[in-house]
Amino acid sequence: MVVLSLILAAVAPGIALLAYFYLKDKYDAEPIRMVIRMFLIGVLIVFPTMVIQRGFMLGLGADPLVISFLISGGIEEFFKWFIIFLLLYSHSVFDEPYDGIVYAVAVALGFATLENVIYVLYYHSSFSELILRALLPVSGHALFGVVMGYYLGIAKFAPRQGKKYLALSLALPILWHGSFDYILLKTDANWIWYIIPFMSVLWLRSLWKIRNANAHSPYRQFHREEEIKF
Repeated sequence: MVVLSLILAAVAPGIALLAYFYLKDKYDAEPIRMVIRMFLIGVLIVFPTMVIQRGFMLGLGADPLVISFLISGGIEEFFKWFIIFLLLYSHSVFDEPYDGIVYAVAVALGFATLENVIYVLYYHSSFSELILRALLPVSGHALFGVVMGYYLGIAKFAPRQGKKYLALSLALPILWHGSFDYILLKTDANWIWYIIPFMSVLWLRSLWKIRNANAHSPYRQFHREEEIKF
């Protein structure tokens, strides 16, 4: 019974954050079935990612810089980005800039949720540890997803600079993710003094990106017209 409670506690932050970012879509909410599908795909890509990461670890060793920016941040963000680009970038359901954020966050939180469950089962985590993980790794994955999805949205709807923003949609999440992991690996007991301002900046920038993506929705004007009629 305790194990089941811990698993539910491990799953809850990902679901809650997904609901939060889904409800931030002001003008044209995405089909919930598609969002759930992308969340589940995020769950599934954990397994190939872990296998590839293990291979890189055996080949490259445990240097913190390599682990942070290549093995962890690089491989994980690439898999998320590749899935979204392959399955959704050209899909008709991706029809406004904020959609990139919704789907990238869904994949990221699917990944983070299974990662959290594995952590619980392997390390026999306590509830206090799960709260800390909800505030850091799980929300971190969601915010990396916001960055990725934001630039995917710009790339799709600003075609003149599409290649530039498409590159940023992969490079910046890797940079943020790698920096997050590097702080945790290198700062020892003092990590809290670095990670709090880091996460604060990431949250603030992500909230700005959410507002900006909504502000550029093609459905915004239609929404205003409906309000005026009402």
